[in-house]
Amino acid sequence: MPLALLLLVLFHHGAMAAEHHEAQLQCRLGQGPWQPCQMQVQDVGLRWELLIGARRIGFRHGGDGAVHMRQSAGQWRPVEATWQPDAILCWDGVCARGSIPLD
Repeated sequence: MPLALLLLVLFHHGAMAAEHHEAQLQCRLGQGPWQPCQMQVQDVGLRWELLIGARRIGFRHGGDGAVHMRQSAGQWRPVEATWQPDAILCWDGVCARGSIPLD
């Protein structure tokens, strides 16, 4: 499934019902080691966070195909979401694997 279509489906599901999901995943920052992390989803396909150790990385999707990321209290910046082999989802060097709540 093309990424743009996936993001549209995620947006549609998020717009239909705001739900809160939490998932225990494995995350990697850059080329660092995989480590336990938690994904907290405020609105499916629209707003979520990754908690990696003491770091909190926020994500938001505006429904226009663009995803923005903010690390800690930094500025929001656009990022490219990509799927990699073995069901790994990455956003410009921040990667997650496991049962990612997509809907």
